[in-house]
Amino acid sequence: MLYTGYMIKRQIRSSIQSLSQKYPVISITGPRQSGKTTLARACFPDHQYVNLESLDLLQAAQDDPRSFLQLNSGKKMVIDEIQKFPDLLSYIQVEVDQQKITGQFVVTGSQQFALNEHISQSLAGRSANFTLLPFSVAELSASGILQDHYEWMLKGFYPRIYNLELSPTDFYRDYVFTYVERDLRQIRNIGDLSTFQRFMQLLAGRVGQIVNLSSLGNDVGIDHKTIQSWIGVLEASYIVFRLPPYFENFGKRIIKNPKVFFYDTGLLCYLLGIESTSELDRHFAVGSIFENFIISEVQKSIFNQRAIGRLYFWRDSNGNEVDLIIDRGRVKRAVEIKLGSTYSSSMLKGLKFWHNLLPPDQQDNVLVYTGEMTPVIQDVQLCNWKDFVLEPIVKND
Repeated sequence: MLYTGYMIKRQIRSSIQSLSQKYPVISITGPRQSGKTTLARACFPDHQYVNLESLDLLQAAQDDPRSFLQLNSGKKMVIDEIQKFPDLLSYIQVEVDQQKITGQFVVTGSQQFALNEHISQSLAGRSANFTLLPFSVAELSASGILQDHYEWMLKGFYPRIYNLELSPTDFYRDYVFTYVERDLRQIRNIGDLSTFQRFMQLLAGRVGQIVNLSSLGNDVGIDHKTIQSWIGVLEASYIVFRLPPYFENFGKRIIKNPKVFFYDTGLLCYLLGIESTSELDRHFAVGSIFENFIISEVQKSIFNQRAIGRLYFWRDSNGNEVDLIIDRGRVKRAVEIKLGSTYSSSMLKGLKFWHNLLPPDQQDNVLVYTGEMTPVIQDVQLCNWKDFVLEPIVKND
């Protein structure tokens, strides 16, 4: 059975349709093949659709932006891959200021920082901005697609894998090839693409660890400044994200460097050379991959709910650590993530130290694991991983 993007309901869809009644522009960014086009066309079937990946349409937009947008006509449009010609946003600004039509333009793009900067400059106050990541466990489960945590981690969440029943290895091989050979050149001129691909693989091997730029640079054979730049490239194209350390009100900042996680664990497993759940189960990094899996689901929940929730990890000078801190303002949710089905008091070690740092009414402490027991132990809620990712993870206070 094939599952099309239209059958699998995206959680973010209702917010997009609601805010299109209040803003003249809707912006949807996210990684390539995360479903942005499918979602935009499903939400706005009556809009004219243009894709700037088409060279003739791109040329037409560059040659005569006003005619391309049919300025002063009140025409409603979905413009795909707007990062190909971000200056078009300035012309969109002129049009929406004159026409004052809600939902007039929907723009999508797959390059995070440069595009967001253009949107903030040209469309400040005029655009409702959304980030669409690949499917979440909640979205797929609601559509009847059920797997265990090893299958989710290995397969990943890109729509084409489910739409076309592709093998993860085939999909991610093509995805990496396309990204390295085409998209990478558009973001930054990197000469040695084979070295960059090796860098991606080595970064995957350090998932969940505090980034040591010098060590990673030595292993890749380039300097730490280049490593910093290349991580930025991966961030810009929604391949990885940084999880910064939490240090507010706890004295001197001890840990300065962030951790790096992948938005999609299927891609992470591919870069690590993992092709089966049995290989995944035996892999040295399986615990870190599970941690990445849970944290990326939290990230999706934040984007899909348009929720307030800043993500951090916490570590003190003695190495006591909590995997994830969700800062919702007054209340901090501390989440320890363990790939283990049998509860052990040692799982709470980091949370015990964290518990002493904040007043009880500002804490919401959770142990996420693969077991079924869900009692409260020492003010920590034990939670099965599936229950955790299927509930709204981040709630606005």
